[in-house]
Amino acid sequence: MNTGLLIIAAALWGAAAGSFLPRAAYRFSAPAGEPWRDSCPGEHALKGWLGRASCPECEEREEREEAAAEAAAYGPRTAPLVIATALVCAALAAATGTRPELGVWLLLAPVGVLLTAVDFRVRRLPDPLTLPFAGAALALLGLTALVPEHAGEWTTALLGSLALGGGYFVLFLINPAGMGFGDVKLALGTGAVLGWYGWPTVMLGTFAGFLLGALYGGALVVARRASRKTAIAFGPFLITGALLGLLVGAYTA
Repeated sequence: MNTGLLIIAAALWGAAAGSFLPRAAYRFSAPAGEPWRDSCPGEHALKGWLGRASCPECEEREEREEAAAEAAAYGPRTAPLVIATALVCAALAAATGTRPELGVWLLLAPVGVLLTAVDFRVRRLPDPLTLPFAGAALALLGLTALVPEHAGEWTTALLGSLALGGGYFVLFLINPAGMGFGDVKLALGTGAVLGWYGWPTVMLGTFAGFLLGALYGGALVVARRASRKTAIAFGPFLITGALLGLLVGAYTA
């Protein structure tokens, strides 16, 4: 397939997948210790996990009640998630080309965007997303390793998962207030993805995540919106760093 067409197809896939994320992002965006959200702000029961974040019952009353227009739409807007997922998928297609592991990246990318959105909103990485993400990454990469023309190694993907997850677990034990256990679980999946292209990619993605987190935290301190002891959501930087490392690893493989 022509590279340009491949990128366009990946972007369209990302846009379509991103359009299904807002409702899941809203339902998972519950503070730590609370159950997942099962109703809209108008207290109407939610049905399903995928789709736009809006309430049909509130929409029906939109013309009758002035406040209903605000209640009809809730959670994150669809457009930012669609754009973000489309851009991520297009970038992955440009870096990976037609190699078979691209299918794995395109399947995992929407989950990464969803995790980023949820962690930014409530500083929480849901187990129903992080643990299946790690399992799916290893399982799908294991299948990909059986397909000709792949450019990675499943063994290093497994070892990368264990190494990064173990490293983050040590950081969690040293400083539980600065490193959440959700980050440890997420590291299992990102370690698998990075490990596919080898140890240099694991190190690059890990370093990029910590660097981005440090820059963001420093910017908040300079802007006086946080202090040195303020906890920030690290999951988005862990994911973004993994994405950057993956792009470099895929491009140079």
